[in-house]
Amino acid sequence: MEEAIIALAGNPNVGKSTVFNALTGLHQHTGNWPGKTVANAMGNYTYQEKNITVVDLPGTYSLIASSVEEEVSRDYICSDEADIIVCITDATCLKRNLNLVLQILSITKNVIVCVNLLDEAKKKGIAIDLPCLSKELGVPVIGTSARSNEGLLQLKEAINKSIDEKKENISKDSKEKKECIAAFDRNADCESITVQLVQQSEAICSRCIKTNKKNPHSMDRKLDHILTSKTFGIPIMLGLLCLIFWITITGANYPSQMLSDAFQKLGVTLSSMIQSSHTPVWVHGILMDGIYKTVTWVISVMLPPMAIFFPLFTLLEDSGYLPRIAFNLDHFFQKANAHGKQSLTMCMGLGCNACGVIGCRIIDSPRERLIAILTNNFVPCNGRFPTLIAIITMFYVGNSSRIGKTILPALLLTAVILLGIIMTILISKLLSKTILKGIPSSFSLELPPYRCPQFGKVIVRSIFDRTLFVLGRAIVVAAPAGLLIWILANVTVGNISLLDHCSQFLDPFASLFGIDGVILMAFLLGFPANEIVIPIILMAYLSMGTLTELDSLNELHALLLANGWTGITALCTMVLCLMHFPCGTTCLTIKKETQSWKWTIVAFILPTLCGLFLCFLISTTAKIIF
Repeated sequence: MEEAIIALAGNPNVGKSTVFNALTGLHQHTGNWPGKTVANAMGNYTYQEKNITVVDLPGTYSLIASSVEEEVSRDYICSDEADIIVCITDATCLKRNLNLVLQILSITKNVIVCVNLLDEAKKKGIAIDLPCLSKELGVPVIGTSARSNEGLLQLKEAINKSIDEKKENISKDSKEKKECIAAFDRNADCESITVQLVQQSEAICSRCIKTNKKNPHSMDRKLDHILTSKTFGIPIMLGLLCLIFWITITGANYPSQMLSDAFQKLGVTLSSMIQSSHTPVWVHGILMDGIYKTVTWVISVMLPPMAIFFPLFTLLEDSGYLPRIAFNLDHFFQKANAHGKQSLTMCMGLGCNACGVIGCRIIDSPRERLIAILTNNFVPCNGRFPTLIAIITMFYVGNSSRIGKTILPALLLTAVILLGIIMTILISKLLSKTILKGIPSSFSLELPPYRCPQFGKVIVRSIFDRTLFVLGRAIVVAAPAGLLIWILANVTVGNISLLDHCSQFLDPFASLFGIDGVILMAFLLGFPANEIVIPIILMAYLSMGTLTELDSLNELHALLLANGWTGITALCTMVLCLMHFPCGTTCLTIKKETQSWKWTIVAFILPTLCGLFLCFLISTTAKIIF
């Protein structure tokens, strides 16, 4: 079977990944480019006895590279490794996209231009004469609407034909090609090259594009006038965040309880099977009371909120709103001498801090990337939400009305997130003025057109790519954590468990910060997975050798009050939950991304010191006042 390689090139937000997914289906894998932290995606498909490998290049605006991603794309395009370059363009803003197309055509004629998002262009009254565009560029031009799979068969046929005809195509000779490639590296010529390309793009578009509206992007601009304004931008952003939390909190309760009940019944069956096999008591304890209960608690607590939160967050991303969040927060990060893209990585951290740390790769400056990595843990991940929600509901909602009991937790949780955002900006400013001094770099942020999200694909993608991925990692970490917790709770010295010994030892230190030794010990043992903090607290207070879950928050509230909790204790616990060391998975990710144990330790200590300092201020102030 004949082998061939094609590369997908294009600007960001043109639907390149959608085309890639449509071509390759599930036959994909990801990794890093050699010597780079930039992710690559490769896949393959078979068509007419050809096994075609598809390389999804990082989004780039130009071969005149201004970032690591653009360097990767430029080097690959210039390397001749691909038989065919498929340039993906956006039909709604073709004039800008042609800049990259013309640059690639100056190096090779083994090119196919894919004009994507024709459905969006039609809605905006934009009509593109594809045969005219093909004649102007001298290469095949295929129109697609990749989200609905329209035109993909024609694209496959064009790729197949171009592979067959490649030997007949005469590219520029090696000397002339080297001169073209060198031109993209000469900074002195960048401006003249850009002006030339813009003029050429405008001339081509004037002949090949017709619009039925005076300004086809007027609706997008009207929405941007509101959503990115100084007056309404931030309040709308916080309102949407609050709405997402309200839906997550309200919707996660029932499935979480159902999962918990199902695991409890399954646990009874498994426990009977293990006991009937005459397994030693301690083995039964490790397997069922330690590992099983820890893992099932993590699943029942994490899965429902993630299954709701991730799709909602992905809907914002798919609609084109997420870059507007970066735009709204860019000014604040610039003031902190940090990078505007840090706002995007911070948003990723709301789902999983490990994902947020990986997302910091989009920041080109090593200094600013490191600031983003070190501060990503100041926004709480999905695993910390259950603890925050439970404390808010028990201690601060109280006797509110029925509506208040559903809306108030969302408002308070949004306030907690806002505190995390403020701390992120303040600590970024502190780092940029001390150990990571530097001037913030500028960056180009494209605001893609607003699109109606594809709800079905969003749900599938968010569940498989995010929810199950994060949950899988949490389970892997939670299993050994369950073993350690069982040992500490069941091994006794002087009729007192090791867990109680440790808690009593930490009590004097913890009291300085408005909490007790049990709470501090629970956070330490929760290092592998934040979701198990509350169960450890219950287990220690009840002096039981197994993770415990009470039937209602009222029972939990009564237990906490009986063990000395006050409103100040709850507040300090919430602050510490918001700001403490990253979980084990995130720490390993930080080590991998920074290639440094030093920065991993800094990332561990920094939020912990901030959390303890704020808890000390709250506790000391409360003691003085009360």
